[in-house]
Amino acid sequence: MSDTDGAAPPRPFEYAPPPAGPLSVLHQDAHLLVLDKPSGLLTVPGNRPERADCLESRARAEFPTARIIHRLDMDTSGVIVLALTAHAQAHIGKQFEKRQTTKSYIARVWGELVEDAGEIDQPLITDWPNRPKQMICHERGRAAQTRWQALERSNGQTRVRLTPETGRSHQLRVHMAHIGHPILGDNLYAHADALAASNRLCLHAERLGFRHPDGGIPVFFESEPPF
Repeated sequence: MSDTDGAAPPRPFEYAPPPAGPLSVLHQDAHLLVLDKPSGLLTVPGNRPERADCLESRARAEFPTARIIHRLDMDTSGVIVLALTAHAQAHIGKQFEKRQTTKSYIARVWGELVEDAGEIDQPLITDWPNRPKQMICHERGRAAQTRWQALERSNGQTRVRLTPETGRSHQLRVHMAHIGHPILGDNLYAHADALAASNRLCLHAERLGFRHPDGGIPVFFESEPPF
């Protein structure tokens, strides 16, 4: 059984991506394209023709050699890096595989966290009958760790910084729901009140760091959350 039972039923999936327009480019060089992804846009095409519009296709319209390296959930906004060369894709891709990147997210969650910081260590596995949901499973789940830090508390909500030590699908969303503080606007794991508290998922990739494929110098990119 999933530890997120009792969450609000998921909203019907009707893909309505944000209007087309100029990409929000945080950085561009001969090897990299770093974008500020909007909420509501798939990173790669979906499994139906009407879900073809995505960050990848929009990026390639302006930068034909752009290649996806990693993904953000459709409803998550923030920093994402694309490669402009095969070398950059392989170089940075290995860093993600070996957990050599640094990532942090900002979220708004339901309830006021009592402690100032903590860590969640709960293994995750796909909830196959309810895909794309994930669930905590101590028998077959893959290790997953998330560090959190409370930044601000007000009106029954907490603004938190989340640092994933692993990169499991929906990790931050499941972990925060597990400790009783679901992310506002989360249509998969939040209870009805937390879902209704925001018209978007309040999760934003605020910072990404890795070694540049040309020379290996550490680089960092940041984006302010829009909530």
